Amino acid sequence: MLVKLGDATFSSCGGKAHALGILLRANYPVPDGVVVPFHTYRAAAGDRPGVATSLRNDIADWLEGFGDAPLAVRSSADSEDGSAASAAGQHDSVLGVQGIDSIMNAVQSCWTSLHSERAVGYRENLSRIRSASPQQGAMAVIVQQLVDADISGVMFTPSTPGGDTEIEAAWGLGLSVVGGTVTPDRYRIGDDGSTASIIADKRTRTDRRQNTVFTSDVMPSDRTRSTLDDRAAVRLAELGGEIAASLGGPQDIEWSIEEGHVWILQARPITAALPSHHTMPHTATADGRFDSSTILTGTPGSDGHATGTARIVRGPHDFGRVRRGDILVCPYTDPAWTPLLRAAKGVVTETGGVLSHAAIVARELRIPAVLGVANATDRLRNNNIVRIDGQEGTITTT
Repeated sequence: MLVKLGDATFSSCGGKAHALGILLRANYPVPDGVVVPFHTYRAAAGDRPGVATSLRNDIADWLEGFGDAPLAVRSSADSEDGSAASAAGQHDSVLGVQGIDSIMNAVQSCWTSLHSERAVGYRENLSRIRSASPQQGAMAVIVQQLVDADISGVMFTPSTPGGDTEIEAAWGLGLSVVGGTVTPDRYRIGDDGSTASIIADKRTRTDRRQNTVFTSDVMPSDRTRSTLDDRAAVRLAELGGEIAASLGGPQDIEWSIEEGHVWILQARPITAALPSHHTMPHTATADGRFDSSTILTGTPGSDGHATGTARIVRGPHDFGRVRRGDILVCPYTDPAWTPLLRAAKGVVTETGGVLSHAAIVARELRIPAVLGVANATDRLRNNNIVRIDGQEGTITTT
């Protein structure tokens, strides 16, 4: 019923588990664990008698040797984290899991998320754009040690030899960075070890307490303090380069640092290039008002231009107001909002970075996006006609 993470293959356990297995075997710092493989999922989906009991017993046996440390239970679908599609944020992950009952519930949650509205919507959207759309039919599940991170983030290794490494980082668990709920610090590391950075105002962080993941305010003294010094940023970039060489191409890497130790949580091919005019972020006007030219600025998130009706979306209660051709203006874009992208012509967010799940999906779906526009949901109004430029990172009212 289980496969050791270090033995995971693409055909048995999916792209996410396969990449982590390669890195484990090469002695990279990957949290160890096991995988519930495709054949177990298929047996459970087919109501084969005794599957749940056998799986429960196998996980319980593994736990005896692993102990009662908190776990991360994460999806690894059959076309997830591949070269054709990332499925970034479209399936469930459950953090801070402890005890056999909670593990079994988390595995079931990952299995069920394969056919969630957001995952189905993502696949349908991608099938309209790409001839090789992901046809996900099975879900493997990774069960591994949770890293109680002090700092976490995402790294894109260079797409061409001699290129720059892009790193985004924030305090606590990586959910806030990949989920776009915080605007992260951003670092660019050159091939020669040179560094450039923009330090963000990181107002919230995500952490674990017992078996609960929660969000809290960052202390004022830490909000504009750099999460990484130059030495740590360069070392991450070097590690990213080694991983890209091991996996055979540019990689989108999730990482965490706990008590000074770097952990690699995920590595997958980069499926969509960063915006072509990929500069460090603009600085929004500090007073929260339009400047004299009625232009708002943020981080270029996904190339392209779009003109449409601004639609303020603060949560699911606003979903029914979205019409085809609207420009979504949101605090951030939760993965559960992916079905809205079937109608939207563009996306504007108040927080989030260019390496977040929402930005990756926008680039895959070829929807222009501008990220990290301070107070955008107050500064723009419903039914305003706006033009967004995902290459320059600007929003103009017309």
